[in-house]
Amino acid sequence: MLTDRRPLEPLVSALRAGERSPTALIDDCVARIDAAEEEVQALVPESGRRTRLRREADALATRYDDPATRPPLFGVPVGVKDIFHVDGFPTLAGSSVPPTAITGRESTAMRRLLDAGALHFGKTHTTEFAYFEPAPTRNPNALGHTPGGSSSGSAAAVAAGMCPLALGTQTVGSVIRPAAFCGIVGYKPSYDRIPREGLVSFSETADHVGTFTADVAGAARAASVLCDGWDPVRPDERPVLGVVEGPYLDQATPAGRAGLEAGADALADAGYEVRRVSMLDDIETVNDRHDALTAAELALSHAERYAEHGDQFADTTADLIEVGRGVGVDELVDARAAAREFRTRIEDRMREAGVDVLLSPAAPGPAPEGIDDTGDPIMNLPWTHGGVPALTVPCGRVGDLPLGLQAVAPFGADESLLAWGEDLADAVADVGAVDG
Repeated sequence: MLTDRRPLEPLVSALRAGERSPTALIDDCVARIDAAEEEVQALVPESGRRTRLRREADALATRYDDPATRPPLFGVPVGVKDIFHVDGFPTLAGSSVPPTAITGRESTAMRRLLDAGALHFGKTHTTEFAYFEPAPTRNPNALGHTPGGSSSGSAAAVAAGMCPLALGTQTVGSVIRPAAFCGIVGYKPSYDRIPREGLVSFSETADHVGTFTADVAGAARAASVLCDGWDPVRPDERPVLGVVEGPYLDQATPAGRAGLEAGADALADAGYEVRRVSMLDDIETVNDRHDALTAAELALSHAERYAEHGDQFADTTADLIEVGRGVGVDELVDARAAAREFRTRIEDRMREAGVDVLLSPAAPGPAPEGIDDTGDPIMNLPWTHGGVPALTVPCGRVGDLPLGLQAVAPFGADESLLAWGEDLADAVADVGAVDG
Protein backbone atom coordinates (compact mmCIF):
# COMPACT_ATOMS: atom_id res chain seq x y z
CA MET A 1 0.00 0.00 0.00
CA LEU A 2 1.19 3.53 -0.83
CA THR A 3 -1.24 5.45 1.34
CA ASP A 4 -0.02 8.30 3.57
CA ARG A 5 -3.02 10.49 4.32
CA ARG A 6 -2.50 14.04 5.60
CA PRO A 7 -5.49 15.51 7.51
CA LEU A 8 -6.02 19.04 6.26
CA GLU A 9 -7.35 20.83 9.36
CA PRO A 10 -4.35 20.30 11.70
CA LEU A 11 -2.03 21.06 8.81
CA VAL A 12 -3.76 24.40 8.18
CA SER A 13 -3.49 25.26 11.87
CA ALA A 14 0.24 24.58 11.84
CA LEU A 15 0.81 26.59 8.66
CA ARG A 16 -1.17 29.59 9.82
CA ALA A 17 0.48 29.59 13.25
CA GLY A 18 3.97 29.46 11.76
CA GLU A 19 4.68 26.03 13.20
CA ARG A 20 5.31 24.76 9.69
CA SER A 21 6.42 26.64 6.60
CA PRO A 22 4.74 26.31 3.20
CA THR A 23 8.13 25.58 1.63
CA ALA A 24 8.86 22.73 4.03
CA LEU A 25 5.42 21.26 3.32
CA ILE A 26 6.03 21.48 -0.41
CA ASP A 27 9.31 19.61 0.03
CA ASP A 28 7.47 16.87 1.96
CA CYS A 29 4.74 16.61 -0.68
CA VAL A 30 7.19 16.46 -3.57
CA ALA A 31 9.17 13.81 -1.70
CA ARG A 32 5.96 11.82 -1.53
CA ILE A 33 5.59 12.20 -5.29
CA ASP A 34 9.11 10.83 -5.67
CA ALA A 35 8.19 7.84 -3.50
CA ALA A 36 4.77 6.97 -4.92
CA GLU A 37 3.97 8.67 -8.22
CA GLU A 38 5.76 6.22 -10.51
CA GLU A 39 3.35 3.52 -9.38
CA VAL A 40 0.22 5.56 -8.54
CA GLN A 41 0.31 7.99 -11.51
CA ALA A 42 -2.07 10.49 -9.97
CA LEU A 43 -0.59 13.64 -11.50
CA VAL A 44 -0.37 15.08 -14.98
CA PRO A 45 3.42 15.36 -15.55
CA GLU A 46 4.87 18.83 -15.01
CA SER A 47 8.47 19.80 -15.67
CA GLY A 48 10.03 21.79 -12.82
CA ARG A 49 7.15 21.25 -10.40
CA ARG A 50 9.33 21.44 -7.26
CA THR A 51 11.06 24.65 -8.39
CA ARG A 52 7.77 26.34 -9.25
CA LEU A 53 6.10 25.32 -6.01
CA ARG A 54 9.04 26.35 -3.83
CA ARG A 55 9.10 29.74 -5.53
CA GLU A 56 5.37 30.23 -5.00
CA ALA A 57 5.56 29.00 -1.40
CA ASP A 58 8.42 31.38 -0.61
CA ALA A 59 6.50 34.28 -2.14
CA LEU A 60 3.40 33.38 -0.13
CA ALA A 61 5.40 33.25 3.12
CA THR A 62 6.88 36.66 2.36
CA ARG A 63 3.50 38.14 1.54
CA TYR A 64 1.94 36.86 4.77
CA ASP A 65 4.87 37.11 7.16
CA ASP A 66 2.52 38.01 10.02
CA PRO A 67 0.55 34.91 11.16
CA ALA A 68 -2.37 37.13 12.15
CA THR A 69 -2.97 38.05 8.50
CA ARG A 70 -2.77 34.56 7.02
CA PRO A 71 -5.79 33.47 4.97
CA PRO A 72 -7.80 30.29 5.67
CA LEU A 73 -5.88 27.95 3.33
CA PHE A 74 -2.45 29.54 3.73
CA GLY A 75 0.19 27.33 2.12
CA VAL A 76 -2.10 24.37 1.35
CA PRO A 77 -1.12 22.49 -1.84
CA VAL A 78 -4.22 21.64 -3.89
CA GLY A 79 -4.43 19.03 -6.64
CA VAL A 80 -6.75 20.08 -9.46
CA LYS A 81 -8.68 17.69 -11.69
CA ASP A 82 -7.60 18.35 -15.23
CA ILE A 83 -10.94 19.62 -16.45
CA PHE A 84 -10.54 22.84 -14.44
CA HIS A 85 -8.90 25.69 -16.31
CA VAL A 86 -5.93 27.13 -14.44
CA ASP A 87 -4.05 30.14 -15.79
CA GLY A 88 -0.64 29.14 -17.13
CA PHE A 89 -1.48 25.43 -17.43
CA PRO A 90 -2.99 23.59 -20.40
CA THR A 91 -6.23 21.70 -19.88
CA LEU A 92 -5.90 18.20 -21.35
CA ALA A 93 -9.07 16.65 -19.85
CA GLY A 94 -7.60 13.17 -20.25
CA SER A 95 -8.07 13.41 -23.99
CA SER A 96 -6.12 13.29 -27.24
CA VAL A 97 -8.07 16.32 -28.47
CA PRO A 98 -5.61 19.23 -28.86
CA PRO A 99 -5.37 21.49 -25.79
CA THR A 100 -6.02 24.46 -28.08
CA ALA A 101 -9.58 23.10 -28.44
CA ILE A 102 -10.05 22.85 -24.64
CA THR A 103 -9.32 26.38 -23.50
CA GLY A 104 -11.25 28.66 -21.16
CA ARG A 105 -10.94 31.24 -18.43
CA GLU A 106 -9.62 30.23 -15.03
CA SER A 107 -12.00 28.27 -12.85
CA THR A 108 -13.87 30.28 -10.22
CA ALA A 109 -13.24 27.48 -7.72
CA MET A 110 -9.50 27.60 -8.43
CA ARG A 111 -9.46 31.38 -8.05
CA ARG A 112 -11.22 31.14 -4.68
CA LEU A 113 -8.64 28.64 -3.44
CA LEU A 114 -5.72 30.79 -4.60
CA ASP A 115 -7.26 33.88 -3.03
CA ALA A 116 -7.52 31.90 0.23
CA GLY A 117 -3.76 31.26 0.19
CA ALA A 118 -3.69 27.81 -1.39
CA LEU A 119 -0.98 26.72 -3.82
CA HIS A 120 -1.76 25.01 -7.11
CA PHE A 121 0.05 21.70 -6.62
CA GLY A 122 -0.65 20.56 -10.17
CA LYS A 123 -3.20 18.95 -12.43
CA THR A 124 -4.49 15.48 -11.57
CA HIS A 125 -5.43 12.79 -14.04
CA THR A 126 -9.04 12.40 -15.11
CA THR A 127 -10.92 10.04 -17.36
CA GLU A 128 -11.51 11.57 -20.77
CA PHE A 129 -13.81 14.57 -20.39
CA ALA A 130 -14.87 13.15 -16.99
CA TYR A 131 -16.59 10.11 -18.51
CA PHE A 132 -15.45 6.46 -18.44
CA GLU A 133 -12.28 6.22 -20.60
CA PRO A 134 -9.79 5.38 -17.82
CA ALA A 135 -6.84 7.43 -16.68
CA PRO A 136 -3.52 5.69 -15.92
CA THR A 137 -4.02 6.21 -12.16
CA ARG A 138 -3.94 3.29 -9.72
CA ASN A 139 -5.44 2.84 -6.27
CA PRO A 140 -2.77 3.57 -3.62
CA ASN A 141 -4.32 0.94 -1.34
CA ALA A 142 -3.87 -1.83 -3.91
CA LEU A 143 -2.12 -0.95 -7.16
CA GLY A 144 -3.92 -3.64 -9.11
CA HIS A 145 -7.27 -1.92 -8.52
CA THR A 146 -8.93 1.20 -9.88
CA PRO A 147 -9.04 4.39 -7.80
CA GLY A 148 -12.42 5.12 -9.36
CA GLY A 149 -13.33 7.81 -11.82
CA SER A 150 -13.61 10.32 -13.19
CA SER A 151 -11.69 12.23 -10.51
CA SER A 152 -9.14 9.42 -10.43
CA GLY A 153 -5.98 11.42 -9.85
CA SER A 154 -7.46 13.76 -7.26
CA ALA A 155 -8.63 10.91 -5.03
CA ALA A 156 -5.39 8.96 -5.42
CA ALA A 157 -3.19 12.01 -4.79
CA VAL A 158 -4.89 12.72 -1.45
CA ALA A 159 -4.91 9.05 -0.45
CA ALA A 160 -1.21 8.71 -1.29
CA GLY A 161 -0.31 11.79 0.75
CA MET A 162 0.88 13.86 -2.19
CA CYS A 163 -1.44 16.75 -1.31
CA PRO A 164 -3.95 17.28 1.52
CA LEU A 165 -6.72 18.74 -0.66
CA ALA A 166 -7.88 18.15 -4.22
CA LEU A 167 -10.67 19.36 -6.48
CA GLY A 168 -12.90 17.01 -8.41
CA THR A 169 -16.28 16.98 -10.11
CA GLN A 170 -19.28 14.69 -9.96
CA THR A 171 -21.87 14.21 -12.69
CA VAL A 172 -22.97 10.79 -11.47
CA GLY A 173 -20.53 9.48 -8.86
CA SER A 174 -17.10 10.93 -9.60
CA VAL A 175 -16.31 12.39 -6.17
CA ILE A 176 -18.03 10.07 -3.73
CA ARG A 177 -17.09 6.80 -5.47
CA PRO A 178 -13.32 7.41 -5.89
CA ALA A 179 -13.10 8.81 -2.37
CA ALA A 180 -14.65 5.60 -1.07
CA PHE A 181 -12.42 3.39 -3.21
CA CYS A 182 -9.33 5.24 -1.96
CA GLY A 183 -10.36 5.38 1.71
CA ILE A 184 -10.66 9.15 2.12
CA VAL A 185 -13.35 11.81 2.60
CA GLY A 186 -15.29 13.00 -0.44
CA TYR A 187 -17.74 15.90 -0.38
CA LYS A 188 -20.23 16.73 -3.13
CA PRO A 189 -22.16 19.90 -2.31
CA SER A 190 -25.70 20.88 -3.11
CA TYR A 191 -26.06 21.63 -6.80
CA ASP A 192 -24.33 24.87 -7.80
CA ARG A 193 -23.20 25.63 -4.25
CA ILE A 194 -19.64 25.73 -5.63
CA PRO A 195 -19.55 27.70 -8.89
CA ARG A 196 -18.95 25.63 -12.03
CA GLU A 197 -17.56 28.39 -14.24
CA GLY A 198 -14.19 27.62 -15.76
CA LEU A 199 -14.38 23.86 -16.11
CA VAL A 200 -14.94 21.61 -19.10
CA SER A 201 -18.65 20.93 -18.83
CA PHE A 202 -20.19 17.47 -19.01
CA SER A 203 -23.77 18.18 -17.95
CA GLU A 204 -25.15 21.62 -17.15
CA THR A 205 -27.84 20.07 -14.96
CA ALA A 206 -25.75 17.47 -13.12
CA ASP A 207 -22.15 18.74 -12.84
CA HIS A 208 -21.06 19.41 -9.24
CA VAL A 209 -17.64 20.64 -8.06
CA GLY A 210 -16.46 18.67 -5.03
CA THR A 211 -13.44 18.04 -2.83
CA PHE A 212 -11.19 15.30 -1.50
CA THR A 213 -9.53 15.42 1.93
CA ALA A 214 -8.39 12.97 4.58
CA ASP A 215 -10.65 14.52 7.23
CA VAL A 216 -14.18 15.90 7.47
CA ALA A 217 -12.94 19.02 9.28
CA GLY A 218 -10.69 19.68 6.31
CA ALA A 219 -13.63 19.26 3.94
CA ALA A 220 -15.56 21.83 5.96
CA ARG A 221 -12.65 24.28 5.85
CA ALA A 222 -12.37 23.94 2.08
CA ALA A 223 -16.15 24.29 1.73
CA SER A 224 -16.06 27.54 3.70
CA VAL A 225 -13.84 28.97 0.96
CA LEU A 226 -15.44 27.34 -2.07
CA CYS A 227 -19.18 27.41 -1.35
CA ASP A 228 -21.42 30.39 -1.96
CA GLY A 229 -22.94 31.81 1.21
CA TRP A 230 -21.20 29.47 3.64
CA ASP A 231 -22.63 29.91 7.14
CA PRO A 232 -21.11 27.42 9.61
CA VAL A 233 -23.41 25.83 12.16
CA ARG A 234 -22.97 23.89 15.38
CA PRO A 235 -26.04 21.65 15.65
CA ASP A 236 -27.31 21.26 19.21
CA GLU A 237 -28.53 17.71 18.67
CA ARG A 238 -27.35 14.62 16.88
CA PRO A 239 -29.13 13.86 13.61
CA VAL A 240 -31.61 11.04 13.27
CA LEU A 241 -30.15 8.65 10.71
CA GLY A 242 -32.03 6.74 8.04
CA VAL A 243 -30.63 3.63 6.33
CA VAL A 244 -32.03 3.52 2.79
CA GLU A 245 -33.71 0.24 1.92
CA GLY A 246 -35.42 -1.11 -1.19
CA PRO A 247 -34.50 -1.58 -4.85
CA TYR A 248 -31.85 1.16 -4.67
CA LEU A 249 -29.92 -0.75 -2.00
CA ASP A 250 -30.30 -3.99 -3.97
CA GLN A 251 -27.89 -2.50 -6.52
CA ALA A 252 -25.01 -2.86 -4.03
CA THR A 253 -22.95 -6.02 -3.69
CA PRO A 254 -23.05 -8.14 -0.53
CA ALA A 255 -19.81 -6.43 0.57
CA GLY A 256 -21.31 -2.99 0.04
CA ARG A 257 -24.40 -3.88 2.05
CA ALA A 258 -22.28 -5.48 4.79
CA GLY A 259 -20.26 -2.28 5.09
CA LEU A 260 -23.44 -0.25 5.41
CA GLU A 261 -24.80 -2.53 8.11
CA ALA A 262 -21.51 -2.46 10.02
CA GLY A 263 -21.55 1.34 9.88
CA ALA A 264 -25.18 1.50 11.01
CA ASP A 265 -24.43 -0.83 13.92
CA ALA A 266 -21.42 1.28 14.97
CA LEU A 267 -23.53 4.43 14.88
CA ALA A 268 -26.30 2.81 16.93
CA ASP A 269 -23.69 1.66 19.46
CA ALA A 270 -22.45 5.27 19.61
CA GLY A 271 -25.92 6.42 20.65
CA TYR A 272 -27.44 7.52 17.35
CA GLU A 273 -31.06 6.80 16.51
CA VAL A 274 -30.98 4.74 13.32
CA ARG A 275 -34.16 4.11 11.36
CA ARG A 276 -34.90 2.10 8.21
CA VAL A 277 -36.27 4.13 5.31
CA SER A 278 -37.86 2.46 2.29
CA MET A 279 -37.64 4.69 -0.76
CA LEU A 280 -36.61 4.90 -4.41
CA ASP A 281 -38.83 2.07 -5.59
CA ASP A 282 -38.59 3.57 -9.08
CA ILE A 283 -34.79 3.65 -9.11
CA GLU A 284 -34.58 2.11 -12.58
CA THR A 285 -36.62 5.00 -13.98
CA VAL A 286 -34.46 7.52 -12.14
CA ASN A 287 -31.30 5.85 -13.45
CA ASP A 288 -32.54 5.83 -17.04
CA ARG A 289 -33.64 9.46 -16.84
CA HIS A 290 -30.30 10.61 -15.46
CA ASP A 291 -28.41 8.65 -18.10
CA ALA A 292 -30.44 10.25 -20.90
CA LEU A 293 -30.11 13.71 -19.37
CA THR A 294 -26.33 13.57 -18.98
CA ALA A 295 -25.76 11.99 -22.40
CA ALA A 296 -27.80 14.72 -24.09
CA GLU A 297 -26.00 17.48 -22.22
CA LEU A 298 -22.59 15.95 -22.95
CA ALA A 299 -23.47 16.06 -26.65
CA LEU A 300 -24.48 19.72 -26.31
CA SER A 301 -21.37 20.65 -24.31
CA HIS A 302 -19.02 19.11 -26.87
CA ALA A 303 -20.96 19.78 -30.07
CA GLU A 304 -18.44 22.15 -31.64
CA ARG A 305 -15.39 20.27 -30.36
CA TYR A 306 -16.79 16.92 -31.48
CA ALA A 307 -17.62 18.24 -34.94
CA GLU A 308 -14.01 19.33 -35.44
CA HIS A 309 -12.10 16.64 -33.52
CA GLY A 310 -14.52 13.71 -33.30
CA ASP A 311 -11.95 11.22 -34.56
CA GLN A 312 -9.72 12.07 -31.59
CA PHE A 313 -12.34 11.27 -28.95
CA ALA A 314 -12.10 7.88 -27.23
CA ASP A 315 -14.68 5.39 -28.47
CA THR A 316 -16.47 5.28 -25.10
CA THR A 317 -16.89 9.06 -25.05
CA ALA A 318 -17.88 9.25 -28.71
CA ASP A 319 -20.46 6.50 -28.22
CA LEU A 320 -22.13 8.42 -25.39
CA ILE A 321 -22.16 11.62 -27.43
CA GLU A 322 -23.91 9.74 -30.23
CA VAL A 323 -26.47 8.46 -27.73
CA GLY A 324 -26.95 11.99 -26.46
CA ARG A 325 -27.51 13.35 -29.94
CA GLY A 326 -30.45 10.99 -30.21
CA VAL A 327 -32.22 12.39 -27.14
CA GLY A 328 -35.07 14.64 -28.23
CA VAL A 329 -35.58 18.18 -27.03
CA ASP A 330 -38.84 17.32 -25.26
CA GLU A 331 -37.21 14.38 -23.48
CA LEU A 332 -34.36 16.61 -22.32
CA VAL A 333 -36.69 19.32 -21.05
CA ASP A 334 -38.77 16.73 -19.19
CA ALA A 335 -35.66 15.15 -17.66
CA ARG A 336 -34.44 18.51 -16.37
CA ALA A 337 -37.81 19.24 -14.80
CA ALA A 338 -38.00 15.76 -13.30
CA ALA A 339 -34.57 16.21 -11.67
CA ARG A 340 -35.83 19.31 -9.86
CA GLU A 341 -38.97 17.47 -8.76
CA PHE A 342 -36.91 14.52 -7.59
CA ARG A 343 -35.05 16.78 -5.15
CA THR A 344 -38.37 17.60 -3.50
CA ARG A 345 -39.26 13.91 -3.38
CA ILE A 346 -36.07 13.14 -1.44
CA GLU A 347 -36.75 15.89 1.06
CA ASP A 348 -40.41 14.91 1.46
CA ARG A 349 -39.49 11.28 2.15
CA MET A 350 -36.88 12.30 4.72
CA ARG A 351 -39.44 14.50 6.45
CA GLU A 352 -42.02 11.70 6.46
CA ALA A 353 -39.51 9.27 7.95
CA GLY A 354 -38.33 11.80 10.53
CA VAL A 355 -34.66 11.56 9.55
CA ASP A 356 -32.02 14.23 9.07
CA VAL A 357 -29.42 12.19 7.19
CA LEU A 358 -29.76 9.24 4.83
CA LEU A 359 -27.09 6.51 4.86
CA SER A 360 -26.15 4.18 2.03
CA PRO A 361 -23.07 2.54 0.50
CA ALA A 362 -20.78 5.03 -1.25
CA ALA A 363 -20.20 2.47 -4.02
CA PRO A 364 -21.61 -0.96 -4.82
CA GLY A 365 -18.58 -2.52 -3.09
CA PRO A 366 -14.81 -2.12 -2.93
CA ALA A 367 -12.75 -0.98 -5.91
CA PRO A 368 -12.85 -3.48 -8.79
CA GLU A 369 -9.67 -5.19 -9.86
CA GLY A 370 -7.86 -3.68 -12.85
CA ILE A 371 -7.68 -0.10 -14.06
CA ASP A 372 -9.68 -0.53 -17.27
CA ASP A 373 -12.96 -0.19 -15.34
CA THR A 374 -13.45 2.75 -12.96
CA GLY A 375 -16.37 1.10 -11.15
CA ASP A 376 -20.09 1.72 -11.12
CA PRO A 377 -21.47 5.10 -9.89
CA ILE A 378 -24.96 3.71 -9.42
CA MET A 379 -25.08 4.25 -5.64
CA ASN A 380 -24.40 7.97 -6.08
CA LEU A 381 -26.71 8.62 -9.03
CA PRO A 382 -29.99 9.53 -7.27
CA TRP A 383 -28.33 12.03 -4.93
CA THR A 384 -26.54 13.67 -7.84
CA HIS A 385 -29.77 13.67 -9.85
CA GLY A 386 -31.52 15.48 -7.00
CA GLY A 387 -28.59 17.81 -6.40
CA VAL A 388 -28.53 17.14 -2.65
CA PRO A 389 -25.30 17.27 -0.62
CA ALA A 390 -23.41 14.02 -0.07
CA LEU A 391 -20.43 13.04 2.04
CA THR A 392 -18.51 9.79 2.19
CA VAL A 393 -16.30 8.67 5.07
CA PRO A 394 -14.20 5.50 5.38
CA CYS A 395 -16.18 2.63 6.91
CA GLY A 396 -14.71 -0.88 6.87
CA ARG A 397 -12.50 -2.80 4.48
CA VAL A 398 -12.49 -5.88 2.31
CA GLY A 399 -8.91 -7.04 2.51
CA ASP A 400 -6.77 -4.00 1.64
CA LEU A 401 -9.65 -2.27 -0.09
CA PRO A 402 -11.62 0.46 1.76
CA LEU A 403 -15.37 0.86 1.83
CA GLY A 404 -17.19 4.16 2.24
CA LEU A 405 -20.34 5.19 4.08
CA GLN A 406 -22.37 7.76 2.11
CA ALA A 407 -24.34 10.36 4.08
CA VAL A 408 -26.91 12.57 2.35
CA ALA A 409 -28.80 15.62 3.66
CA PRO A 410 -31.57 17.84 2.23
CA PHE A 411 -30.71 20.42 -0.42
CA GLY A 412 -28.81 23.36 1.05
CA ALA A 413 -28.00 21.62 4.35
CA ASP A 414 -24.29 21.35 3.53
CA GLU A 415 -23.18 23.11 6.71
CA SER A 416 -25.16 20.73 8.90
CA LEU A 417 -24.00 17.66 6.98
CA LEU A 418 -20.33 18.54 7.39
CA ALA A 419 -20.80 19.54 11.03
CA TRP A 420 -22.47 16.20 11.74
CA GLY A 421 -20.00 14.38 9.52
CA GLU A 422 -17.05 14.69 11.90
CA ASP A 423 -18.76 12.67 14.61
CA LEU A 424 -20.22 10.22 12.09
CA ALA A 425 -16.73 9.58 10.73
CA ASP A 426 -15.34 9.05 14.23
CA ALA A 427 -18.13 6.62 15.11
CA VAL A 428 -17.42 4.33 12.12
CA ALA A 429 -13.64 4.77 12.03
CA ASP A 430 -13.02 1.48 13.83
CA VAL A 431 -15.24 -0.64 11.62
CA GLY A 432 -12.83 -3.31 10.48
CA ALA A 433 -12.99 -6.11 7.94
CA VAL A 434 -16.41 -6.98 6.54
CA ASP A 435 -17.45 -10.02 4.54
CA GLY A 436 -16.68 -9.57 0.88
